[in-house]
Amino acid sequence: MAPKRDKQSGRAYSADRRHWVWSLSWRLAWIGVPALAAACLVAGRAIAPPTPQVLIALALLPLPALLSFVRGFSTWSGRGAGAAAWAIAAAAAAVLTGGLSGPFAALCLAPLAAAVAPPVADGRRIAQGAVAALVAVIAVVFLQVAGFAAAAPDALVSAWLGFVAVAGVTLTLAAGLIRNQRALGADQGEQLRRAAYIQALMEGQPNLVIALSMDGAARSVFGALPPGVTEAGLRQGLEAVAQPSDRALVTAAFRAAAQGGDGVAVFAPDGAPDRTVALALRRKDDDLIVGVMRDATAERAREAVLEEAKNDAEGRAAGRARFLANMSHELRTPLNAIMGFSDIIHQRLFGPISDRYGEYAQLIHESGGHLLDLINDLLDMSKIEAERFELSREEFDGRDAITAALRLMRVQADAAEVKLRGVLPPRALEIDADRRALKQIVLNLVSNALKFTPKGGSVTVSAHGVGAMFELIVADTGAGIAPEDLARLGKPYEQAGDARGRALGTGLGLSLVRGLSELHGGEMILESRLGAGTSVTVRMPVMAHPAPLPQMPPADEPTPLGGNVVAFTPPRATNGE
Repeated sequence: MAPKRDKQSGRAYSADRRHWVWSLSWRLAWIGVPALAAACLVAGRAIAPPTPQVLIALALLPLPALLSFVRGFSTWSGRGAGAAAWAIAAAAAAVLTGGLSGPFAALCLAPLAAAVAPPVADGRRIAQGAVAALVAVIAVVFLQVAGFAAAAPDALVSAWLGFVAVAGVTLTLAAGLIRNQRALGADQGEQLRRAAYIQALMEGQPNLVIALSMDGAARSVFGALPPGVTEAGLRQGLEAVAQPSDRALVTAAFRAAAQGGDGVAVFAPDGAPDRTVALALRRKDDDLIVGVMRDATAERAREAVLEEAKNDAEGRAAGRARFLANMSHELRTPLNAIMGFSDIIHQRLFGPISDRYGEYAQLIHESGGHLLDLINDLLDMSKIEAERFELSREEFDGRDAITAALRLMRVQADAAEVKLRGVLPPRALEIDADRRALKQIVLNLVSNALKFTPKGGSVTVSAHGVGAMFELIVADTGAGIAPEDLARLGKPYEQAGDARGRALGTGLGLSLVRGLSELHGGEMILESRLGAGTSVTVRMPVMAHPAPLPQMPPADEPTPLGGNVVAFTPPRATNGE
């Protein structure tokens, strides 16, 4: 199946093909006519024998046409060489046949005829042909005066050669002029069609395109006028189409465009105060500014609705965060009482109770502790969102807070049959931070890692200081996190994994870690791969005394366990920890 073309590309293809056929035709004709003339002279040798000079002259005439098939002579860069070739061939043929008084004198116009012959002749090419023709005439005159011109052939041969020369040059000039005139007319017609097509597009578009002079008056108007804007008002000036209260906006936009920038204004038109019009202006040249004007009433209404909904949602969220932050005492007080009394009952401090009641009291105490942990996370997250969380910073050894958190998590690790290990430096990690916040970060990360690490796996907590940066890393050998879930984790209430895994938490653990680390000016980095575990890194610039950069030991020196770290397994928590 032939490839489809639109009308414009089809017309261009047809025009190019006609041009190629014409160029080939006149070149072949210029080659064939001298050959035919020479054949006629040779055939009529008995009547009027041609001289060798005449045959040489006839052989020179096709050479420029043959050279025009060479790539260098057919391109723009070779046109000057092509005109020179025509001039040399014409001058040589004229000198060999008697100079300006010979039959080939008319061939001096051959360079000009060759310049006009192409389908679309440009001024540069015609000028080169005219100069080459003049140079050929001067060269023939000079050579004839100097006595280098051959004698003219007899009358019959001269008549025949003169007819061939005059006819060839005249027909080439005439055909080229006619062809170029038609091509010029076709180009003009195509330009008119394109102009009409562009005019129809401009008139049919939904927006209004205006061309403005530097004084703000509209020169041309295309497209649909927005409601409340009239063409008469635009003729008076751009400011006249706006409400008096909005004219300063239009003036500022016009000045910005006049100074070479982009002018933008949104205003109410003078003819329709309840509508909204958007205007965009840009300077085109020294005395022209182009603008686009459109009706933005519906768009402005949608923006107002969206803005109102956004403000309402933000107000509700802020109010909810403030409410939860203010409910800290009211929620924690009854829970502490429930946990305290259930612990008293479980320990039978005021007398014996049955074992079942004791078991129930222990379940109440454990459930209350779990609920208190959830409430504490929720309240802390609410305080962070409401920007009411205040850090209580102090200088302390970061290892103490990490060790205390690991002791608290040892029981949960033993119950899950997961190996919990700490890797800490032998020297103190003096940091300036909130002790409770650091402990909470470790508790949340370790608790989260234990939930998603299968039996027999391990969770490793390491910490070190590099310069002013304190770095805490919690790595596990769990199932890992899918790539599509990594981007969501760390945001409040976002969870990953299947339904069973999501039921194990509230989605606040990682968001609290991120929020607390950011309050210290740090960041949380989450890395994971399915089937290979997860690593969470918390980096905070809280080192009280910048630690020296770690130095690698010599290659031949053995390194003990961890090099500059101490590995340990946290003991079970004692009472009060």
